Amino acid sequence: MDPASFDQEYVQRLKEGHPETQRHFTRYFGDLLNLKLRNRVRSPHLLEEIRQETFLRVLLIVRRDGVERPERLGALVNSVCTNVMLETFRREGRAAPMPESVPEIIDEGPDPESALVSTQRKSQVRKILEALPPKDRDLLRLVFLEERDKDEICRKFQVDREYLRVLVHRAKSRFRAELTQEAGLA
Repeated sequence: MDPASFDQEYVQRLKEGHPETQRHFTRYFGDLLNLKLRNRVRSPHLLEEIRQETFLRVLLIVRRDGVERPERLGALVNSVCTNVMLETFRREGRAAPMPESVPEIIDEGPDPESALVSTQRKSQVRKILEALPPKDRDLLRLVFLEERDKDEICRKFQVDREYLRVLVHRAKSRFRAELTQEAGLA
């Protein structure tokens, strides 16, 4: 779905609690809220709190009052997010007084050595994934790298959730075995 498809039918399905529509709504606007909040909110905890509160308030508005102009659903989500963010900043500002002496800010960015190690690890993981069977590679990519919905993965692999756990366990075991062999620890 694209933003142009935010029509009365979409809002009605959202109002009725249609699961697929709610998943689309949170996935689509979750990404946009992350972009908006990432530069303004430093704490991952606060970022997630603001996102969840925004979704809660928008869904309450949709269910209680409805949306007169569905094409403006994005603007509604954006303005609710802004209000929630400002409320959170005010609340956090009152809760934590400014210290008398502010300590010097230390750059906690990665040093060149850790950046090199990280690059080497990524390369090693890519190499190991390429050595795995395609089914294991796809499964691990969907579960851990793309963090897809488990039900979606179950449909793709045509298995139930219990058997998906077995497949993930086996794929992780094969990955570990490749890693051990790669490191020369076998």
